[in-house]
Amino acid sequence: MVRPTIVFDLDGTLVDTAPDLVDSLNHCLISHGLQPAHEKDIRHFAGRGARVMLQRAFEAQERHADLSEQTLANLLDLFIEHYRSHIPGRSRPFAGAVDAMERFAEAGWTLAVCTNKFENLARPLLGGLGLDSRLAAIAGSDTFAYRKPDPRHLTDTVAMAGGNPRRSLLIGDSRTDIDTAKAAAIPIVAVTFGYSDVPVADLDPDRTIDHFDELTLALADELISSLEVQDR
Repeated sequence: MVRPTIVFDLDGTLVDTAPDLVDSLNHCLISHGLQPAHEKDIRHFAGRGARVMLQRAFEAQERHADLSEQTLANLLDLFIEHYRSHIPGRSRPFAGAVDAMERFAEAGWTLAVCTNKFENLARPLLGGLGLDSRLAAIAGSDTFAYRKPDPRHLTDTVAMAGGNPRRSLLIGDSRTDIDTAKAAAIPIVAVTFGYSDVPVADLDPDRTIDHFDELTLALADELISSLEVQDR
């Protein structure tokens, strides 16, 4: 029987990357004559990418009229350049994340990451934090011709890891993750400590957890078993 696969979203789920993303955002804002943003005000946009972070920061300072498509493109390049040069920076795995990865690996699960971060940013981040050796697959937004919420991003990540979507589980923090999992018919556990701008429980995941200590093998086996029951 194929080993079960547990797939993690990256930003806001496995790793708290908001401090570095906000640093790169502020580098861009200062370069354009704006005031730096406070992490508490922009944190919930961190999982939606640099474009959204920049747009929201300009809007917050009533400077959205300054953000032409060309200006935005230039700032995106500056953002990525700054972010890449500081990886892994202040980013750290969320509390209990490493223990959870080890717990599942020791139980025979295959581990993977499916993220809308560019793969060439995700890999050095995971490598810099010493997490990459545990992963059978790392798929970013540019790994395939599609990205979350397209369910193929998730199912192809599972396939890349040598797994079967019918014996898989996604761990995420956002509406995008939940929509992706539902479209792929894969159970999802949503973390409540991520970057969602609404309570993730309101988005109807299969389960929510407040800490990775709650991501038990028993919970994962229960959700995987529910797929097996549906297949009978």
